[in-house]
Amino acid sequence: MSLAGHLERHRQHLETLVALLTEERGLLGDGHIDGEQLRGVAERKSEALAELERFEKQRRQVQRRLGYRDDRHGDEQAARDAHCLPVWLESRAGAERARRLNQLNGGLIGLRLDNNQRLLETLRKIAGHGLYGPDGQARGHGGQLSSRA
Repeated sequence: MSLAGHLERHRQHLETLVALLTEERGLLGDGHIDGEQLRGVAERKSEALAELERFEKQRRQVQRRLGYRDDRHGDEQAARDAHCLPVWLESRAGAERARRLNQLNGGLIGLRLDNNQRLLETLRKIAGHGLYGPDGQARGHGGQLSSRA
């Protein structure tokens, strides 16, 4: 396979990964997370990443055999020499989009985790003090528990 063909397939795999990351971001942003859907996206994302890694490993091996440096400059020079620099640049842009989306999704997951931990801590505090007094009446607590957490 030519470098241009290889880079085009790599770019297509990156587009698939970006689409999966976009879907994941949508699921994470919903008020109610569908765990099964999120798990399915995660599985497909793992498969896409494995395929990208396989492609990248092949490309780097061929480039080294052809005498190109194993870095970004070598990548660009190989693409330039093979007259497929625009496809290489598109692949780089796709990889950057995927990196940013993955970072954003990680932030969303972190926010959800923090919110869940705060909610659990609040529930633990309330449960530790008991919800009802000896007279069967609800005890007053300094803070209100928000159902929006």
